[in-house]
Amino acid sequence: MSKSIQTRNAVIEAIKNRRTVKKFKKDAVPTDKIIELLDAAVWAPNHKLREPWRFLLFTGDGRKKLAQAIDAEMGEDNKFSANIKQVPAVMLVVLEEDPRQNIWDEDFAAVSALVQNFLLAAWSEEIGTFWVTKPFLYAPKFREPLGIEAGEKIIGMIYMGYPDVIPSAKERTPAKDKLTLFE
Repeated sequence: MSKSIQTRNAVIEAIKNRRTVKKFKKDAVPTDKIIELLDAAVWAPNHKLREPWRFLLFTGDGRKKLAQAIDAEMGEDNKFSANIKQVPAVMLVVLEEDPRQNIWDEDFAAVSALVQNFLLAAWSEEIGTFWVTKPFLYAPKFREPLGIEAGEKIIGMIYMGYPDVIPSAKERTPAKDKLTLFE
């Protein structure tokens, strides 16, 4: 079998085998490893190499800063900030928004592709992830203490760590059931 065929199969298998992990071991994920995964993720397709992304990474005691930002919006004693303190690492992925709709759409797609690349790269290193979006990500009380400016959109929070529990696969609708073919 040729190397290109093996590579294609490895990619397909990685896509099909990746799982959203919500229960992590307490072991820290080394920051160098996360940066290595980001260096792979930035190879996402992005029009004219605009690279419209940036990242905020919270590990160790740094998770307290994220929890405080959540508390500023949600009030203390909320389940989200309590959960943040239990997750080994959390990263915010931020889109630099362009006011032109077509550019905004292209950039949003590029950042989403980057997130998928990151999730797959992490999985290949036996690191589980959970891509989270919550209403507080839009709130000024949450954004300001973290330096997230007007004109930036948080695409999501990525929880990451070594899986304690790996969920089983859930069925997907076959693509042909959602395909309109013009021949």
